[in-house]
Amino acid sequence: MLSDKELKKKYGKEYSLNPDKYYPTKFIKSQKFVRGKCEKCGKHFWNLNPERKVCGDTACTEGYGFINDSPAKVKLTYPEVWKSFSKTLQKKGYTPIKRYPVVARWRDDIPFVEASIDDFIPHVINGVVKPPANQLTVPQFCLRFNDISNVGITGAHYTGFIMIGQHRFEKPGNFDPDEYLEHLYAWFNQTLGIPAEEFIFHEDIWSGSGNFGPCVEIFSRGVELANQVYMQFKQTKSGFKDLNLKVLDMGMGHERISWFTNGTPQSYETTFPHVIKKLKKKTGITVDEKILEAFMPYSGFLNSDEVEDVEKVWKTISEKISVSVEKIKGTIIPLQAIYSIADHTRSLLIAISDGALPSNTGGGYNLRVIFRRSMDFLSKHGWNVDLAEVCEWHVKDLEKLFPKIGENIEEVKEIIGVEVKKYEKTKKRMKSIIKTIKGIVSTEKMVELYDSHGINPETLVKEGVQAKIPKRFFEMVAERHGKVKKKKEEKRFDVQGIPKTKKIYYDDYSKIEFKAKVLKTSGDKVILDKTGFYPTSGGQIHDKGFIAGREVVEVFDEEGVVIHVIKGKPLKKGEEVACKIDWERRKQLAQHHTAVHVINGASRKILGNHVWQAGADKNTQRARIDITHYENPSPEQLKKIEVLANQIIKKSIPVQSFFLDKDLAEKKYGFRVYQGGAIPGSKLRIIKIGNFDVEACGGTHVKNTRQVGEVKIVEVKRIQDGVIRLVLKAGEALEKRSKELKELADEITELLGCNYSKIPEKTGELFKAWKKKRKGKPFEFKKGKPGKGSATNIKENLDEAASFLKVRKEHLPSTIKRFLKDLKK
Repeated sequence: MLSDKELKKKYGKEYSLNPDKYYPTKFIKSQKFVRGKCEKCGKHFWNLNPERKVCGDTACTEGYGFINDSPAKVKLTYPEVWKSFSKTLQKKGYTPIKRYPVVARWRDDIPFVEASIDDFIPHVINGVVKPPANQLTVPQFCLRFNDISNVGITGAHYTGFIMIGQHRFEKPGNFDPDEYLEHLYAWFNQTLGIPAEEFIFHEDIWSGSGNFGPCVEIFSRGVELANQVYMQFKQTKSGFKDLNLKVLDMGMGHERISWFTNGTPQSYETTFPHVIKKLKKKTGITVDEKILEAFMPYSGFLNSDEVEDVEKVWKTISEKISVSVEKIKGTIIPLQAIYSIADHTRSLLIAISDGALPSNTGGGYNLRVIFRRSMDFLSKHGWNVDLAEVCEWHVKDLEKLFPKIGENIEEVKEIIGVEVKKYEKTKKRMKSIIKTIKGIVSTEKMVELYDSHGINPETLVKEGVQAKIPKRFFEMVAERHGKVKKKKEEKRFDVQGIPKTKKIYYDDYSKIEFKAKVLKTSGDKVILDKTGFYPTSGGQIHDKGFIAGREVVEVFDEEGVVIHVIKGKPLKKGEEVACKIDWERRKQLAQHHTAVHVINGASRKILGNHVWQAGADKNTQRARIDITHYENPSPEQLKKIEVLANQIIKKSIPVQSFFLDKDLAEKKYGFRVYQGGAIPGSKLRIIKIGNFDVEACGGTHVKNTRQVGEVKIVEVKRIQDGVIRLVLKAGEALEKRSKELKELADEITELLGCNYSKIPEKTGELFKAWKKKRKGKPFEFKKGKPGKGSATNIKENLDEAASFLKVRKEHLPSTIKRFLKDLKK
């Protein structure tokens, strides 16, 4: 299979030889545009001037030509861009839809949405799920961390940006690129009043995720305004084939349009006007406007992705505008910090509002990178700016576009506050770490130092370490955490040609007896036409029971086919068998699974909307749920979660289970349903607990919350940065555990001569006496009268005593006996 780069190179030649076949030349020619070839980069382009020799890309021209001289007759403020575009396209039949969350929970390959088309990959693109509308437009907020070094310098780069999408999903016979380009061009030309002579259309190819197609990039005065992709082909081992569903994928930078129509020196002032104004006032920086205006047309030359020698480019710009490099940097470098802080805080605001957390793993790490970078700028320039307050400023600017953006602002501010404390703590450790560094530091080592300790290259150099600051350093760091690593699951059984098993456990968890037909056997493995046995999946362990008297010891799923592992005499293909599920095991697993949903909902209510499920496990002894949270919950918070969960359980709320088409489920319940991550297929099985919790889930559940019994959180621990594990017990497992703890407490009260509430105190007295005895000092320990007292806080009392002696609860009796024995010697 070819890489994206190889694919573009291979088919680029073919496309350029047959432009009428692959590009919307019918419309382009109708506008009297003529074809040319760039003498610098070799790309083919279309425009009204037959004498034109270059394509109009910044790299092939003399920089941006629209600054202080925009060809657009209509100037648009940042919020007005989407309003104008969606209104114009709506008249042409496009339905404007709301943005998707930037956290891509419906995907298992990327942590964040990077382009508007990501909203519809893979299920809509593959034809499995209907699009929310066909045709549509969307103001999709996106995150990309491949150009962090360019933010604030080039005037056009961001980590977070709105990609306005124009999309259609059509069968091959209905796909019409000429019409799609006409619709887009009409907005630029007629609504914004940009004259035809200002446009240059580039021929190019786009590829990604194995799909590819021709595209038309729309340029004007050195800046790319939009890229309209006609995704039509899929790469195969033998070449390529037509996609069953051809896709219009137009992406347009919202920020660039406001910048272009206003002709300002850079885009940050039009994107964040109020935030930039407040940051300038807060920091007290002064800007030499003449230098800024002279510099910005050439700022695109400093794109670190395309430049080998950055210092050489600074000198080139210096010569062009007749200002020294020192003076240019004196104006631009502080502004880079201001613009970067504005960009990074907006990215953090939206990502955290949508449920992401800065962390040291995965996509969350890249949020921490831009947070640290913002803090580093503040530290470098000695500015006193509260990043949480800057996030609040952004809310006021964004509310016209995204009315609900401020709903979680208090949580965002709290999370930013926690990150500030972590940053300051890390900063204190830096100097001691730097002192241990010897010799020349390689680029790889610098990335590792930043990744592990937050030490950036500038700090190393400032502290006298031998290091050369690498180009695109932050991109190197971000690359480590940008993609989701998918686990490769090994197949245990060949199910080719076998129909998918009908799963009757979806209908009624209490149905434990049924009859089925044997479709296939292989050794100890049996496949039935239907089954009530739940296979291990979704963090829930499998059922056990009997098939025709043979014990079922394991159940697993392979591509929708359920395989049962049995003990005993083999079964025959075609025979009808009676099946019975172990009810006690089934009931306990259902209790634990529903309890996990209830605890998840309660955690979100108590800790905040940033709480999502990050993992789960349910067995007969206990269950656990890993939740996203930035610190260990306090004992008071845990108590509130537990109390709320048990209140919900006691309300006898029906636990509804039903299937919905994926697009309908997302419309009705939002993306909160994806608590367990991406789910394949066109339908979702929804588990709904009244108005308290709704999740997509394939597990077994009780019919009514009261059937869970009581639930108790028995253990809490931080398993990684930003993820907290709550271990819980419910139903009969909790009753059994409570009985065990009471028996343990009874034994200890007999040994110490006290009641339940005095266990920690008497344990402490015994320990002190034992220590004095070992040191040969006088000691005193008097056993009291054994008693019981209130059993309400038995676990807490045992935990406190175990913590004091640094042993497990179960080891308390043996430890106490040993101490008592030592005191008698």
